[in-house]
Amino acid sequence: MDRIIYLDNHATTQVDPRVLESMRPFMEEDFANASSRSHRAGLRAAEAVEAARAQVGALIGAPAADIVFTSGATEANNTALKGLWETMRGKACHLITQATEHSSVLATVGYLEKQGVRVTVLPVDEHGLVSPLDVREAVTDETFLISVMLANNEVGTLQPAAEIGKIAKEKGVFFHADAAQAAGKIPIDVESLGIDLLSWTAHKMYGPKGVGALYIRRKNPHVRIQPLLHGGEQEKGLRSGTLNVPGIAGFGRASEIAACEMPSESRRVQALRDKLEKGLRRLDFVRLNGHSTERLSGNLNLSFAGVEAGAVLAEIQNEIALSASSACSSGSTEPSHVLKAMKVPREYLYQALRFGLGRFTTEEDVRFTLERMTDIIQQHRRISPFYPPQKSN
Repeated sequence: MDRIIYLDNHATTQVDPRVLESMRPFMEEDFANASSRSHRAGLRAAEAVEAARAQVGALIGAPAADIVFTSGATEANNTALKGLWETMRGKACHLITQATEHSSVLATVGYLEKQGVRVTVLPVDEHGLVSPLDVREAVTDETFLISVMLANNEVGTLQPAAEIGKIAKEKGVFFHADAAQAAGKIPIDVESLGIDLLSWTAHKMYGPKGVGALYIRRKNPHVRIQPLLHGGEQEKGLRSGTLNVPGIAGFGRASEIAACEMPSESRRVQALRDKLEKGLRRLDFVRLNGHSTERLSGNLNLSFAGVEAGAVLAEIQNEIALSASSACSSGSTEPSHVLKAMKVPREYLYQALRFGLGRFTTEEDVRFTLERMTDIIQQHRRISPFYPPQKSN
């Protein structure tokens, strides 16, 4: 094929052409600073920001006033956890999370632990699910926050957010969720899920990079956080810095498109995902990582015994864009913390490949990928000393 087939949509997505068009005016014509409200150009930029704020909030069932724009989900996660701790310091000192969170949550939790926060990191089962019962039992009188992601970035597993939100409300504890992978892919309603703080980003849902959002509940209860950045009064003092007006406008349009097209898009993408999975699992010694049904429609994480993931990626890098679930691809010898937490057997731990299908994935993409991956896996297995695998003790 003349182009690289892109199946790395969990890492980032292509900007939808409709989103790009919505951004263009704020780079070419209405390029003013949204804080410069002394002239009409600045007011137009400010109006665009507020229109996008409403679109972004509508995607998660939240009022526009509860949305704070950030540079992405990592900043939003940091702001939610650190900012809430600063307001709770001296009142409560216990935080609950789970083992397969994104590093932007786990690293932030590690930082807070050094600041005196007592942390409980709950285990997950073999599918990557945290138990609501474990969450309930972990809550103490000192707990101020439960932080559990909605969808995992490696294996796509969907966590039982509604049950966790109910527990949080019963216990009078705040509930934060990282929705970087979930927003725009599955329906989210912060009210029905009982979420008080939600982090997500535009570039995982066909919007631009460099812009994200943090939902901060203002009513029932009113969540108060301290800002990470100082030096300006943008975003009601919660996020200083000149607003990325083109990015925010694109985020709003991406949210609007997702809200409209999510049901049909999910069905189409899942059908393609299931076709790819069925074809690849005709090979023997293939393991599905993650939940078989409770996962993102575009996610497929498979381990092929006897085949090192990094070697496959190196061979197909000019043909198919994929990711490995092991950190070895970034120079580390450590396997994915997600797969380790799920207790994936060693013979499948370093062999995991993540296929991320999305809006622009075609039938032809799946056909080519299935044929090419089948050939490569069979070739590698013929010379592998680890195939067929010996079961781990």
